[in-house]
Amino acid sequence: MKDAKADKRREFVEAVYDIVRQIPTGRVLTYGQVATLAGCPHHARQVGFWLSRVPEDMHLPCHRVINSAGRLSPVFPEQRERLVQDGVLFKSNGCVDMNRCQWKL
Repeated sequence: MKDAKADKRREFVEAVYDIVRQIPTGRVLTYGQVATLAGCPHHARQVGFWLSRVPEDMHLPCHRVINSAGRLSPVFPEQRERLVQDGVLFKSNGCVDMNRCQWKL
């Protein structure tokens, strides 16, 4: 039973990393979208949890995952700079312009 749960968690984490790896430059996805694409639509917080633990040497574009309102992570100060470098557009309120930059799958 414990192994099955660990296997399911490992599959979810690998799916999350694979999805994030595919987000094109200049586009973003929400935590909820990543969770849904990974097969667990109600696990948006788990996406954030696992992305916060990605090793630096993995070079995963975690900065391209944001919340559904277009707000950035308060614990990831480099996120805005990286998104600007990617060409992501922001609205005057500081949120990502989701209409123009959300990756449409």
